[in-house]
Amino acid sequence: MDLAIIDNSEPGVLSKHLQLVQDVLDYAGQYLQLPAGTEMSVTFVNNPEIRWYNKHYRGLDKPTDVISFAIEDADDDVPINFADDQPVALAKNIGDIIVSVDKIGEQATYLEHSYERELGFLVVHGFLHLNGYDHMISDEAEKEMFTLQREILNSYGLTR
Repeated sequence: MDLAIIDNSEPGVLSKHLQLVQDVLDYAGQYLQLPAGTEMSVTFVNNPEIRWYNKHYRGLDKPTDVISFAIEDADDDVPINFADDQPVALAKNIGDIIVSVDKIGEQATYLEHSYERELGFLVVHGFLHLNGYDHMISDEAEKEMFTLQREILNSYGLTR
């Protein structure tokens, strides 16, 4: 997984948590058998910033825990030819997720599990949205997404 992690939060995400995000998303990418060069980004913000994204892009004037912005490109399978006429395989960028570090702490406390479990849960949740899973479209889709999410987290070792 080619992952860009941007930390715009205050006071900042601990380096061990940044490494956990890299590791769990690498694992999730392997679990879904994504191509090795798959690209995405994770941006960490505080509640006021994620509230702005929600209001601006979703018409929702409140902070949430994670937002996913999937990149859907209909031309993904079209080869690009350069001057030597050889097709070039380009990495697929699946999109971006934005995570509120404030919500990670709030929800970990409320749910009585570790900060690391909540962090892993939210980034895998956003990652699955980027890969076409959507728990909001039907009961079956919700069951499929949450089952897969639980399988990934449990097999990685982030259990409740």
